[in-house]
Amino acid sequence: MKQKIVIRVQMPCEKCRSKAMKIAVTKDGVTKVEIQGKEKDELVVIGNEVDSVRLARSLRKKLHSAYILSVEEEKEKKEKDDKKDDKIELIPYTCYPNHVYGIPQAVCYDQDPSFCSIM
Repeated sequence: MKQKIVIRVQMPCEKCRSKAMKIAVTKDGVTKVEIQGKEKDELVVIGNEVDSVRLARSLRKKLHSAYILSVEEEKEKKEKDDKKDDKIELIPYTCYPNHVYGIPQAVCYDQDPSFCSIM
């Protein structure tokens, strides 16, 4: 189960950012580390079973200010399924004309028609 952990760390300079990334990378299970935010003060850590509390504690020891913003499960991207959904498969469809056959009716034909309507 991959986790995405966002930790806000006070990182005013580039040296502090590289120090924070080094600390995060050394933790067990970490696969990816990024720096985000407007002021580049958010450290995003992605990995398998990463202990977010220990990570925040380690960052606090070295950088004096770190707190956890969010911990959530990372959703894996399935590129193959996405491409398949975008493509519309055409299924061959043949339409046969409806043949309507009339019901045979018995036709009576009288060879000597009489013009008498009473009979």
